Amino acid sequence: MGACNTETAAMMHSFLEKGMHRYMDILREMIGINSFTLNPDGVNRLADYTAGVFRDLDFTDERVQSVNPSYGRHLVLSRKGASPIVIGCVSHLDTVFSPEEEERNNFRWRVDGDRIYGPGTEDIKGGTVVILMTLEALKHAAPEAFDGVTWSILMDASEETESVDFGDLCRRLVGSNSFGCLIFEAGRMRDNIFSVVTSRKGRAEIKITAEGKGAHSGVSHKNGASAIAQLADVIGRIEAVTDYKHELTVNVGRVAGGSQINRVPHFAEAHAEMRAFSPAVFDKALADIMALDGYSSVKSADGGFACRTAVELVRKVPAWPDNPASEKLHSFWESAGRLLGLTVNLEKRGGLSDGNYFWDYMPTIDGLGPAGGNPHCSQHSDDGTKEQEYAVKSSFVPKAVLNAMAIIRMIGS
Repeated sequence: MGACNTETAAMMHSFLEKGMHRYMDILREMIGINSFTLNPDGVNRLADYTAGVFRDLDFTDERVQSVNPSYGRHLVLSRKGASPIVIGCVSHLDTVFSPEEEERNNFRWRVDGDRIYGPGTEDIKGGTVVILMTLEALKHAAPEAFDGVTWSILMDASEETESVDFGDLCRRLVGSNSFGCLIFEAGRMRDNIFSVVTSRKGRAEIKITAEGKGAHSGVSHKNGASAIAQLADVIGRIEAVTDYKHELTVNVGRVAGGSQINRVPHFAEAHAEMRAFSPAVFDKALADIMALDGYSSVKSADGGFACRTAVELVRKVPAWPDNPASEKLHSFWESAGRLLGLTVNLEKRGGLSDGNYFWDYMPTIDGLGPAGGNPHCSQHSDDGTKEQEYAVKSSFVPKAVLNAMAIIRMIGS
């Protein structure tokens, strides 16, 4: 299904370079639509625009409402192929930037040399454009490969809030018998060295509360029991679970407690997260943290009251560890890279993506979108210490050609 050779790659490269003005116009239109997760109207407008772009490739579209009614609708684009081969492509519609934040920081489409600034340029509207470029390159230079595959493109309306329902949707529509599910989050590229993501850390979000006993800090201090002191002890114990040797991190990121400084604090709470690649390491660490539920080490000086700790698991995103299926997909990108004179490394990434929810169900690879930097950052300062999110314009064509050539290798295996 299509020749994976330098002639095919050259045809793709020439075709995409000629079309770059159009691709950048499409990206600019996407950037101009605010698609903050909590702006469902904007998310749905972006879905409508994106569906129209892919309609030219004969994709049909449907919408699936997020389980959370505050979010927009997931976009599903489908094209039936001539063979039983199924390949999934994943992106997302939402960003982390509210309309107010974009306006406050004058964060909009801006081109400076090889950098394209704007909300979602790297995460992940640029990735959606690379999907389009990859498929159009296949259609132009390897039409049998393009027409032979049943394509399922899924775009999450609420990826930035880690929506479990979208992972279920991918499992159902792409399926365990697919050749692979390709995720177009941003990917590193420097000179002739590229990387693709084959594993990501799992994440647990934890809430810790401490109940103490209030008392006047001057008159009856010995009768009080400080919830803040109790929480401080627990925080130290939780952060001590961090184990760099096993790529395990625990971070307490938010703390609050007490009321007035002349009162022994009766209540305190903290919010923490834990991340690890290995499911075994992840589960063991989480069990150690959860074992602190009910822990008490602080008492009132008069011995009449003991503080009590409560530990609650708020959310859990499964780890995506090293695995043979993802590594096999990497081998297709690696061999296509050699043909193109590129080095394609395997990357383990600490951040999450939709792939955490389905890597164990179907072969999954990530980081196939453009190169860029400063994701989730809207601020810009004249001294250069703060800079906004951007994508590297010159990375779009090489990434799309590499993806297309790797897909030819994959379906011909």
